[in-house]
Amino acid sequence: MIWNALLLALREIRRNLMRASLTVLGIVIGVAAVITMTTLGNGATALITAQVASLGSNLVIVRPGQRAGPGQAAGYAPAFKEDDVRAILEGIASVREVAPVAQRGSTVSYMTESLYTPVIGTSPAYLEVGNWKIGDGRFFNDSEQRAGRAVCVLGETVRKNLFAGTSPLGEKIRTRGVSCEVIGVLASKGQSAMGQDQDDTILMPLKAYQRRIAGRRSRQDVGTLMISARDGVSTEKVVKEITALMRERRSLAPNESDNFSVFDTKQISDALSSTTRILTTLLGAVAAVSLLVGGIGIMNIMLVSVTERTREIGTRLAIGALEHEVLLQFLVEAVALSSFGGLVGIALALLASAGLTAAMGLPFVLDMNIMLLAFVVSACIGVVFGFVPARRAARLDPIEALRHE
Repeated sequence: MIWNALLLALREIRRNLMRASLTVLGIVIGVAAVITMTTLGNGATALITAQVASLGSNLVIVRPGQRAGPGQAAGYAPAFKEDDVRAILEGIASVREVAPVAQRGSTVSYMTESLYTPVIGTSPAYLEVGNWKIGDGRFFNDSEQRAGRAVCVLGETVRKNLFAGTSPLGEKIRTRGVSCEVIGVLASKGQSAMGQDQDDTILMPLKAYQRRIAGRRSRQDVGTLMISARDGVSTEKVVKEITALMRERRSLAPNESDNFSVFDTKQISDALSSTTRILTTLLGAVAAVSLLVGGIGIMNIMLVSVTERTREIGTRLAIGALEHEVLLQFLVEAVALSSFGGLVGIALALLASAGLTAAMGLPFVLDMNIMLLAFVVSACIGVVFGFVPARRAARLDPIEALRHE
């Protein structure tokens, strides 16, 4: 009986193909929008996770000052010293490496080319802690770090802007009146999760930076400590140990607030991923309104169909068709319409998602559960919004239906 009802439904849909296509347009748009928004949101979350991971594995960052927040005063917070680096390495067994980082923007020039870029003073541990690789040449070593040699390693963006297609190795660039020999180029990382170009940077030994680049008042200061935890060690544990050690080294009383902040990249990743998930849910909910509109459209067209086919319904009832058989016929027709719209919406969503993720540079992360849920919901809409017209058809009086003009 269901098979016969499906054949009759398909025949009616084919008979009024244009009207049926316009009827399911809301379902098509709703299903396509929900799947597309979810796919874009999943792609954004995956991209953020990958970008945060590129900052470094098991990375903990320590900076002077408290985190910004409502009602907090921006008081003076002393910078770190190189002694803090040694104290962390010697006092916390769960720490693998510590890279001190001092940074300031500077105009860098080579021959006729120049650009403004961050210049960073650090140690050889920066490569491991920051998950960097050398694309060409080499990184400065411990002896160059101790001696404060004027050598530097360029980010890929700086290399392109200053040297175009030529090799920068062995060349000298100038910044703040200091000549610095280029000994290496970092492998490209692209943009960070915050939208910053990670390749727009120049690295040099910390002592060379402090002597030649930093201002007089900050020659011994370190702005940031980048800390890599050992494999298998919880970053939450490392954060607690570092907090306790830094409070001790900064002679903070038990009732005093921290004048530094400690956080790990997992916190950043979780916060950003949570934000994208919330936005994806909201956008998906807005897109799902189209499904409701599509359901109303199906109800309207099925009511029109019942009116048009009143004499046919009366004939079926007069020759012995039961009410539940007429009800089933119109329900199947409504479900067939909504299911067809769901399938077309899924196909449209796949094309739109593939194109948009490619255009936006996002990974294509398709959630099969969302696709299945969207299709099931579209079919259920056919049942919900097709029930009233189907019941109206099933309850027609055969005599009155046959008299209908």
